[in-house]
Amino acid sequence: MSDTAKPSSMRDAILDATDRLLARYGYKKMTIDDLAAEVGIGKGSIYLHFKSKEEIALSHIDRIVTQLKERLRSIAGSPGDCKERVRKMLIERVMFRFDSVQHYTQSLNELLAVIRPKLLEKRRRNFEEEAAIFAAVLSEGKKKGDFSFNDAEETANLLLDSTNALLPYSLSAYELGERSEIELKAAAVADLILNGIRSR
Repeated sequence: MSDTAKPSSMRDAILDATDRLLARYGYKKMTIDDLAAEVGIGKGSIYLHFKSKEEIALSHIDRIVTQLKERLRSIAGSPGDCKERVRKMLIERVMFRFDSVQHYTQSLNELLAVIRPKLLEKRRRNFEEEAAIFAAVLSEGKKKGDFSFNDAEETANLLLDSTNALLPYSLSAYELGERSEIELKAAAVADLILNGIRSR
């Protein structure tokens, strides 16, 4: 995800450069030497912040997920209708990830194939944290009479499961398709789900 703002630390500068190089070369062709040159530092300085290229790629993905959770919290804490906030959150969790990696879709499959085992370890924790954000809005909506369900956490997890199929790591570069197609699908899934838990 390209960021035009000045990085707040050397670690951020390295991760910004990682994003650019993943788009330019892909994971396999990107080297630590390339990263050092892109940031304008010596190769040894990269290793002061990261142990390996794999750790850099995982940290890049972690940063995307951290930024997403901040966006979800912002939507969750905004005023207004709980149903609309949950809908926006569901669409945002798909589209933010899409926007974060769509500029290197040709190398996405390659990147994920290499780091998938370690990524899967982190994914469960990240999804639990996302689910907690959703559960808070669902609970608020249930108190207001907007939603009808038995368990907020269970429902939040089902909401995430239902949109996981649209996330970039679940799709090939070909299946990712155009942004507008993914956004329409995410909105349709969100509407379908919210109709299921809406109070009648």
